Amino acid sequence: MNSKQNDPVKLAENPGTATGLQRSSLTFSRVIVALVALILIGVVAGLIPRFRQQSELGAATVERSIPTVTVVSPKPGQSTAGLPLPAEIKPWVEAPIYARANGYLKNRFVDIGAHVEAGQLLAEIDSPELHQELDRARALQAQAEAALELAKITSARWEGLSKTRAVSDQENDEKQADLKLKAATTESARAEVRRLEKLESFTRITAPFAGIITVRNVDAGDLIVAASGKELFHLAQTLRLRVYVQVPQALARSIRSGQTAQMTIPELPGRTFPATVIRTAGVISADSRTLLAELDVDNAKEEVLAGGYAQVRFTEAKMEFALTLPANTILFRAEGPQIGIVKADGKVELRTVKLGRDFGKMIEILTGVDSHDRVIVNPADSLVSGVAVSISEAAKTKKGQ
Repeated sequence: MNSKQNDPVKLAENPGTATGLQRSSLTFSRVIVALVALILIGVVAGLIPRFRQQSELGAATVERSIPTVTVVSPKPGQSTAGLPLPAEIKPWVEAPIYARANGYLKNRFVDIGAHVEAGQLLAEIDSPELHQELDRARALQAQAEAALELAKITSARWEGLSKTRAVSDQENDEKQADLKLKAATTESARAEVRRLEKLESFTRITAPFAGIITVRNVDAGDLIVAASGKELFHLAQTLRLRVYVQVPQALARSIRSGQTAQMTIPELPGRTFPATVIRTAGVISADSRTLLAELDVDNAKEEVLAGGYAQVRFTEAKMEFALTLPANTILFRAEGPQIGIVKADGKVELRTVKLGRDFGKMIEILTGVDSHDRVIVNPADSLVSGVAVSISEAAKTKKGQ
């Protein structure tokens, strides 16, 4: 039956039927192609996300295989040049005044707080025994001088008689020796008078320099004993002040004579007084590891009281500071202390460093690191050079800020 329908003779006789068949065959082919295309598109659409997931998974696996680290950069140590250092204020010149003569205090002319000039009379001591000794010494001096005059006359006479052979040379030599003896005795008597006169001058107690009386320990009628060591007055010159500062060893090399500094005192908040370094001890004290520096402060207005406490800042001191790193960046190994540096290519370089002072959380690094290095925080004990690492985003953001 089908053969009949497909008979070529009949198809030729019926051309409309052939055309319909061709059209049906073409439509079927197109449907098949469309179905194949849809299947291919579906397959491709399904494979692309899978390939993407596999690619992302591979990238994530590679990324996770690279350890992530946090880094810090070394920072300079804290400057001590601007830090206030404790200081002690002293008068420019001060001196305790003692007695050199025994007796009773006859008069006292000054009291504490009195401004005195150089040579001004402060007190008088009544010393009758010393006056009597001086009178006796002067009498002995007069006696010695009289004997010396007689010895001179006798010596001259005997020297003339010796030339005429009226006396022997022995007798003449004795008279000449007696003259020298009398001259020495006279000089001794004069020296004793000068000594007692000097002691008598000590009964007048005077100021050795201009200043202010800061201590007065005696009053009229007190017994004065020179050997007791009792201080009568204390005199201080306060128009200029000496300020002593113990400079730490780290700052000692930057202190030079002529440098300026700023002094502050607690009782005058907000006020600063200019000071100038005039000298240093030149050596570090073995007890405190500090350098003693002396500064000069003008106190013409007497605003600063000597003997008090102050603070000094050395604003002109120039010093180099070692870099510091957190203590948790150091690896302690047999090769010595090391740190991990992240280089520009993301690989680790282990570098041996020399440690300085330990401040607890921070440690000084004397050698082996630069300020631009990226140092790994909390490095693993298994960290070796050449390992690739990635820097955490938090560390990058912090460094960018």
